[in-house]
Amino acid sequence: MSGLGASERDFDFEFGVWRVSHRRLRQRLVGCQDWDSFDGTAAVRPVLGGHGNIEDNVLAMPQGIVRAIAIRSFDAQRGLWAIWWLSSANPLAIDAPVVGRFESGVGTFVADETVGGRAVRTRFLWLDTRTAWPRWEQAQSADGGATWETNWTMTFERVEDFDGAG
Repeated sequence: MSGLGASERDFDFEFGVWRVSHRRLRQRLVGCQDWDSFDGTAAVRPVLGGHGNIEDNVLAMPQGIVRAIAIRSFDAQRGLWAIWWLSSANPLAIDAPVVGRFESGVGTFVADETVGGRAVRTRFLWLDTRTAWPRWEQAQSADGGATWETNWTMTFERVEDFDGAG
C-alpha cells in the first residue's frame, strides 16, 4: 500500500454481480437536457493477483444490447488507479485511461482526450461506495475543468457476491 491512502483494495466493494440502472445524456457538451434510461448488468472480479479488476457489462441501450468492459489496474508506487473502457459499439478503440484515486470513500479519475476534434477533460466519480447502492458518474468539460457536464450515471444493486480469487 502507498503512503497516500490508496490501496489495491479500493474496488473490492464492487466485486460480484450487479443489476445496474443507467441514465445517459443523448448528446454531450451541446446543452442537451434529454436523457435515456436503461438497465444493465455488471460482473466484477479481481485480476492481476488483486492489483486490478475487470467489470464486464451488458447494457440494454435504446439502440440495442452493447457489451463493454472496464479494465482497472493499480500502481502501488504512485497510489493511482488507471481505468480503460472498451465497448462492442467500437471494438477497435479503447478509451484513454482515466487516472486517479479514492479519498474518503470517493474515487475521482480524470483524463484529457480529444472528442470530435476538440480538447475535452473526462472525469469518473465513484460515490456511495460504502453503501448497498454504489454510484458511478461520468462528466466532461470543454473548458479545462472549470465547468462539468454529467453525461452518464450508473447506480448499482448487488445480485450476488464474488467468491473467487484474484
